Amino acid sequence: MTTTASRDFLDRLGIEQPIIQAPMAGVSTPAMAAAVASAGGLGSLGLGATDATGAGTMIAAFRERSNRALNVNLFCHQPAVADRARETAWLARLHPEFARFGATPPSELREIYTSFVADDAMLATLLATRPKVVSFHFGVPAQPWIRALRDAGIVLFGSATSLAEARIVAAAGIDAVVAQGYEAGGHRGIFDPDGEDGQLGTLALTRLLVRELDLPVIAAGGIMDGAGIAAALRLGAVAAQLGTAFVGVEESAADAGYRAALFSEAGRHTVMTRAISGRPARCLANRFTTWGQDIPHGDIPAYPIAYDAGKALNAAAKAAGEFGYGAQWAGQGAPLARARSAAGLMAELIAEMSAA
Repeated sequence: MTTTASRDFLDRLGIEQPIIQAPMAGVSTPAMAAAVASAGGLGSLGLGATDATGAGTMIAAFRERSNRALNVNLFCHQPAVADRARETAWLARLHPEFARFGATPPSELREIYTSFVADDAMLATLLATRPKVVSFHFGVPAQPWIRALRDAGIVLFGSATSLAEARIVAAAGIDAVVAQGYEAGGHRGIFDPDGEDGQLGTLALTRLLVRELDLPVIAAGGIMDGAGIAAALRLGAVAAQLGTAFVGVEESAADAGYRAALFSEAGRHTVMTRAISGRPARCLANRFTTWGQDIPHGDIPAYPIAYDAGKALNAAAKAAGEFGYGAQWAGQGAPLARARSAAGLMAELIAEMSAA
């Protein structure tokens, strides 16, 4: 089922189905996005963990497979403030975990990702390649950049975890808001990770934003099947964004340990953690989240500096055959995940949505 508002929104994007595959950095691939696009949805690529050259390569790889609409996602966090004392203490705290695998922590930590708000080269790549949609997480860029992207004919999405954040998105002139519920997997899009978090669920947040804003709302978090998509549309959303549902598809870049955990008992247990990256993110409960569960937030280095250590620890553990230290991002709907091709999953979602 689609409402008039939903149909108008889908037509603007040039897609047939109110299904957006979430732009999961490190998991989504050009092949996944192209398969979703070919099935009538909006395929997405997460560019937050790459640079402008990598972004151009990924967008080109998508276009080799599809000439349909593409969404690319950027992280708009405030650039990290280094704290050498805290980072040194963090590496010392991690030392016993590295030692389990005959490894040692890095000698120092780096800010491994450049925020889009400070990445002129990334902006130039987006203006040159002109994907149909550019979406923002953790905040929004400055007005000159928003104007430049809109003047290039690009549709803009901004994620929000609260009405206050959604109003910032709307005031910035962004075209649609992604209502990220607390049950969503991956990094919480909250603008200030140290600020108050109302932890609104997807249904409550979606309905609140639909009622309070004159802006298309995309529901995200815990939606795993066509019945969930239909429910979001009934609440007034114009589309639903699904991430965890696509982690286990054939085209996903998730490694073998991540996939095995998703389809095991571990898939029934997710937790919000900062220990892996420095920002709150929902993850399958694993050895890393258990280790970090009682650590005060103030002891963890800033994002993405902490992620430098997290990635190094995961690499050391994987080399020894242990996958329990990975960033196995997943939402609370993880037990409903299915192992399919992306095209197969899309066909099932569309059939379920119609039946609902």
